[in-house]
Amino acid sequence: MNKTKSIVVAGLMMGLGLAACNSGDMRRNPGKIYAPDMTYSRAYDAYTANPNFADSQTSRPPVAGTVAMGHALPDHLMEGDTNSYKTFTTDMRFTDAQMEEGRRLFNIYCGICHGTNLDGQGPLYASGKFAAMPANFKDGKYLHMPVGTMYAAVKFGKNMMGSYASQLDVKQRWMIIAYIKKMQAANGGDAFTMGMTETPAATQFDTVKVTKNTIIAENAVKVEAKH
Repeated sequence: MNKTKSIVVAGLMMGLGLAACNSGDMRRNPGKIYAPDMTYSRAYDAYTANPNFADSQTSRPPVAGTVAMGHALPDHLMEGDTNSYKTFTTDMRFTDAQMEEGRRLFNIYCGICHGTNLDGQGPLYASGKFAAMPANFKDGKYLHMPVGTMYAAVKFGKNMMGSYASQLDVKQRWMIIAYIKKMQAANGGDAFTMGMTETPAATQFDTVKVTKNTIIAENAVKVEAKH
């Protein structure tokens, strides 16, 4: 009798459990939830109104003074301050591969006007669409132009040339300028100083080898002197 009763009770419990799991899509309410605002927090899309901030904007500005990973520190140049342009410079130095990248970027962003030969004979000017000739970087007027003045022209624009600050980051701007300066140096301009001096691997090995042999020889002399 007790065994039968236990079987019946167990069957009823299983039936109730199965019934609770399968509602036949008739009941979608999960019941009571503790702290529903945490379970179902409201999400705000970027650029939408947001009552949680004083300016009612969801998109937040970066923390003041922060610099994004992979980006250089701000240059603090002020547009129109030509005196600061002339003294502005960089300590960046570029490898041959980076110089080649500077050439590629120049041809993409600058060559259309200044020409891939840096002679001011780019396709736009050669087509007759512009009356004023773009800068000829091989001309004496530009051969000795300070790098800071060139940088400011790229960042802020100059005359009919617009700003390229949104297209080129700080390092890319300097790579282009380094390429221009290297080409100018080969055409009567100032000596090129923005290249990185790379020590060949063989030279490094030879240096280590010579240093090791020198130490061995010195130790041998010390041992002989003791005897």
